[in-house]
Amino acid sequence: MENPLRQDLEHILEHTAGIWEDLRGARLFITGGTGFFGCWLLESFAFACDRLQLETSATVLTRSAERFAAKAPHLAGHRAIRLWEGDVRSFAFPAGPFSHVIHAATESAAPQQPLAVLDTIAGGTRRALDFAVRAGAKRFLLTSSGAVYGAQPPELTHVPESYRGAPETTDPRSTYGESKRVSELLASIYYRERGLECGIARCFAFFGPYLPLDHSYAAGNFLGDVLAGGPVRISGDGTPYRSYLYAADLAIWLWTILLRGKAERPYNVGSPEAVTIRELAERMVAAVAPGMPVEAARQPVPGAPAPRYVPATERAQGELGLKAWIGLEEAVRRTYAWHRRHASAGR
Repeated sequence: MENPLRQDLEHILEHTAGIWEDLRGARLFITGGTGFFGCWLLESFAFACDRLQLETSATVLTRSAERFAAKAPHLAGHRAIRLWEGDVRSFAFPAGPFSHVIHAATESAAPQQPLAVLDTIAGGTRRALDFAVRAGAKRFLLTSSGAVYGAQPPELTHVPESYRGAPETTDPRSTYGESKRVSELLASIYYRERGLECGIARCFAFFGPYLPLDHSYAAGNFLGDVLAGGPVRISGDGTPYRSYLYAADLAIWLWTILLRGKAERPYNVGSPEAVTIRELAERMVAAVAPGMPVEAARQPVPGAPAPRYVPATERAQGELGLKAWIGLEEAVRRTYAWHRRHASAGR
């Protein structure tokens, strides 16, 4: 059966052609390997293993191997992928050496559960780092977040890695961003004290197959509305600025930062193309459902500054040659087609 992501996977392989030899014969351990990031890492990993005959393996931490096998049987059953059940905060260490660790696990608990968020993100990072040291890993990738910068000032169109803003420490709603800051600090400590080379990917917003359509992701929710026949509903006034990197490009960035990024040096990961939430909804509709109505829950407040969450990406572009190759409209078309194919297959 033709892989529905083949075009994307060929794209990933084209733009990572120079790095896969570093993984020939390697043993990887991946946390968060069954979520949105993880599925794209595993899709591209399996494709590269088959195409390049890498003889590489990946052990993937998951809370439920059974659920992941139902979600992505072709990945769960791939010869190079082994599922390892456990909680990221307390998982048993698999035996033997591992050369690379990717820590992509995070916490999706609601903001009203700040302790669960803190325990999972900070505690899980510490556990993953301890495992990497025990296993003799030479490279570690931490997927952090643009939330480490706190609220982006409206006058700062794109936030660079040098920005010294931070979340409000006395607001429990800052728990996610503060937990990611602690994770980056831990990565730095393990690099300086244990010699573990830790790459840091500060991730912003993304779009593509495997992104949930029923979570707190505007892009996913909008596509869910489109697939349901509309209208597309905006929960706010549509004025905040975001940017969206397509998932295939995301995979390129993550593999490159793991293998080519400088240790202890954060790289923003995302698209520099800013769009308002309203523009996102309208461009999505124009791409795949022309004429579908877009409705906002409330009108913008005249003169109110629009919140922004948009990265500056010059560091990743200049040092690693990374960019957003696939534009927003094409990302929408590919993701829409993927969901339609899954729906027609009864998945």
